Amino acid sequence: MKLSELHTGQTGIIVKVMGHGGFRKRVVEMGFIKGKTVEVLLNAPFKDPVKYRIMGYEVSLRHSEADMIEVVTEHEARQIRQQDRLEDADQLRTVVEASDPDDVAITDAQLADEADKRHKVINVALVGNPNCGKTSLFNFASGAHERVGNYSGVTVDAKEGHATFEGYEFNLVDLPGTYSLSAYSPEELYVRKQLVEKTPDVVVNVIDASNLERNLYLTTQLIDMHIRMVVALNMFDETEQRGDNINLDALSSLFGVPMQPTVFTTGRGVKELFHKVIEVYEATEGADAHFRHIHIKHGHEIEHGIAEIQDHLKKEHGLRERYSTRYLAIKLLENDKEVEQLVRTFPDADEILKHRDEAAKRVKEETKEDSETAIMDAKYGFIHGALAEAGYTTGNGKDTYQLTHLLDRILTNRFVGFPIFIALLALMFFVTFNLGAYPMDWIDQGVGLLGELVGTYMPDGPVKDMLVDGIIGGVGAVIVFLPQILILYFFISFMEDSGYMSRAAFIMDKLMHKMGLHGKSFIPLIMGFGCNVPAVMATRTIESRRSRIVTMLVLPFMSCEARIPIYIMVIGTFFSLKMQWVIMTALYLIGIAMAVVMSKVFTKFMMKGEDTPFVMELPPYRFPTAKAVSRHTWEKGKQYLKKMGGIILVSTIIVWALGYFPHNEALTEQQQQEQSYIGRIGQTVEPVFELQGFSWKMDVGLLAGVGAKEIVASTMGVLYANDESLADDSEVGQGESRYEKLHTLMVGDVAQMHGLAPSDGRVEAVATLTAFCFLLFVLLYFPCLATIAAIKGETGSWKWALFAAAYTTLTAWVVSALVFRIGLLFI
Repeated sequence: MKLSELHTGQTGIIVKVMGHGGFRKRVVEMGFIKGKTVEVLLNAPFKDPVKYRIMGYEVSLRHSEADMIEVVTEHEARQIRQQDRLEDADQLRTVVEASDPDDVAITDAQLADEADKRHKVINVALVGNPNCGKTSLFNFASGAHERVGNYSGVTVDAKEGHATFEGYEFNLVDLPGTYSLSAYSPEELYVRKQLVEKTPDVVVNVIDASNLERNLYLTTQLIDMHIRMVVALNMFDETEQRGDNINLDALSSLFGVPMQPTVFTTGRGVKELFHKVIEVYEATEGADAHFRHIHIKHGHEIEHGIAEIQDHLKKEHGLRERYSTRYLAIKLLENDKEVEQLVRTFPDADEILKHRDEAAKRVKEETKEDSETAIMDAKYGFIHGALAEAGYTTGNGKDTYQLTHLLDRILTNRFVGFPIFIALLALMFFVTFNLGAYPMDWIDQGVGLLGELVGTYMPDGPVKDMLVDGIIGGVGAVIVFLPQILILYFFISFMEDSGYMSRAAFIMDKLMHKMGLHGKSFIPLIMGFGCNVPAVMATRTIESRRSRIVTMLVLPFMSCEARIPIYIMVIGTFFSLKMQWVIMTALYLIGIAMAVVMSKVFTKFMMKGEDTPFVMELPPYRFPTAKAVSRHTWEKGKQYLKKMGGIILVSTIIVWALGYFPHNEALTEQQQQEQSYIGRIGQTVEPVFELQGFSWKMDVGLLAGVGAKEIVASTMGVLYANDESLADDSEVGQGESRYEKLHTLMVGDVAQMHGLAPSDGRVEAVATLTAFCFLLFVLLYFPCLATIAAIKGETGSWKWALFAAAYTTLTAWVVSALVFRIGLLFI
């Protein structure tokens, strides 16, 4: 009996919850667990909703949801009890008159026993490609004798049978063989209809183990449906004879589905297969590493379309009980006519189809392929990545996607793959810095010209000073780096869209694992060299929460573009041309090394436990379109511009105001700085940085960088030389005279702090050491506020965001202090 059939005041014991994964999970979490007693408190006049009492709580369900919960009532138990008595009497040749079932005594224990018996009836659907061995399993398990053919369509209808194992009864349904769940053939439509309308408790997906890549395509579609599943790797003896090799435990974990090798002709593995079916049936999702729901990624444009379509589908009453909304969204993007007909019955069908058409259009523009082909390629990319991760090799199997696999043999080769990757990174940074220098100079000149115009034609006063020194000088010092940001993201977008970025993650997988992370973490870390904010958001592609959080925590150690102005200013001031590129490279390498060390610390001591495995998709290579790369580059560039128009602008004005007030025209520039609010703040915190040898002006620069790292350079320029152009200079090797004033002032501060005479030969060395420690602190300390906000947004908690702020700052303080104090011993 269904829960929806109970009347007000009636009770029943829950046997099982049917339906698809998302719905099942939500209902079970509400307390509707097998063996629990549920009572109907109130039926609404129009059936919806219905109020129930379960486990001491009152909950409401819609009628369509209650229809997916099977229960046994006291009346049903009495009927069965009476039937058992009549059968026993018949066996003893005793005449017993039929009586009213309600007169038969029934205890709570007997009622619970009846519910348990019904719970141990498992409805199993056998699904797989034609000729994969489904019917052989059906015959072996149920004793039926269906003919086994070697041509498509031998199973023209669903066959039903029964089997028993370990106290459970299995109702087996052998569904027609199908290569996919598309709507092209009668077999495909029939299988889909059975899985939706007669949702089985567990699906056994039978796979021809000798042709894994092709057979696993249907598996990915079943995963989209979010149903409980066990995979039978049939004909496994043939793969062993051929010399195939694969880590089945890894493959099972990557797909989130238990996999069992079988040979149905001999019965090998059948008992183990049914045991896994029982485990999946009884288990809750996530209880076993091999039983978890995964989302197969189909590329950002398709995933964006899926999310928008799902937002509408989730509002449809009675839909989520029988369908996975993600599955329906994917089918819509595949232009599935049956699903489209279903959706057209919804109130907001036009809006849903509009989202579908927009996503399909963008996919077509970017890949020159329709969305159905793009989805198919993404699924095969997932399969290819999973098989590669599981170490799959074949004895003499025929290769598919030959060009992709040929390129992979070169680009992911253990000997030349890593050097190629390093060479591509070197090319990316070389072009970013050298080519980006030209438009950066043009923007710099434009910002300078704008400042001069405002300074010339506006009357003197606080407003003019704020515009020239604060807004134009501060934001201008940041906007000059936009060309380099765009060039860097152009390279990243090209590598992502071509499929190479996934290979980069695959290449770095071994190093990432040593860090306690997964190869997929490498992509956000690389993006961190551009800007930490989109890099934090890019961690969404990492399915494991553990790896995702650790990646976010170490991302701030990647030298983002915002730090480049500071590096250029300080390196150009204190280091010779021969040493400048060495120091710049060292800073990047130190940041990477600290990320490695800290991620290992986090995974070993703070976030222990086996990480959830997931697949690095290896999609087919394709040459991305110019429109697609341009769009993705500009979208990331807009994020950078929004950051400048928001937090950087506000922070720059605040820094200017703190340095301007209280304003006294009678004071010298130096006295004004020391008497301003920012000067007082700097002198207050100066003892905190005494071990690093920083002056109060350097301390203020660090405090200003909390808002955005770019502000450190402009703040230093204002405080040391009253010249924001120092922060704008992008040519480290040009005209060192531009840094002479800054160099003289910083060396003077160092001499004063350490009680050294300006003529002392050690002053230059101490000042250079101080400058290097300052760079270390900038590299390692507090991420900007935008990054902190992004971490909070992605983790959903201020705990991790504040922890990232605290531990990076502490790390910076300890490292810079140690380097300075140890360095002094050699001066």
